[in-house]
Amino acid sequence: MRVMVLVKATADSEAGLSANTAAEMEAMGRFNDQLEAAGILVTAAGLKPSSFGKRVAFDGTKRTVIDGPFAETRELVAGYWIWNVKDMAEAVDWVKRCPNPMPGPSDIEIRPFYEMADFA
Repeated sequence: MRVMVLVKATADSEAGLSANTAAEMEAMGRFNDQLEAAGILVTAAGLKPSSFGKRVAFDGTKRTVIDGPFAETRELVAGYWIWNVKDMAEAVDWVKRCPNPMPGPSDIEIRPFYEMADFA
């Protein structure tokens, strides 16, 4: 099953601050290497703060462009992985091994993709 693993934003990530030390960055690199060696990692990327982003709001045929930054930092995404795992339990096990992606408290959310079998 494919899952998207979402690293939730923090006030620091939204401010564009990376307080991660070289050792923390190396630990995350090793974690990504382990994911790749296990054949789980499909892709991964960090995202710039929402101040660089745009939203497009839809209402019928009307489109409204909203400039970032966006409120509710804890609802924003700072980065992601896409993994191919056997089940949600395996995804949770891998996330529990992940170094903390932020300098302070942080959250990682795991969301499965819809697959064609879900629509059969």
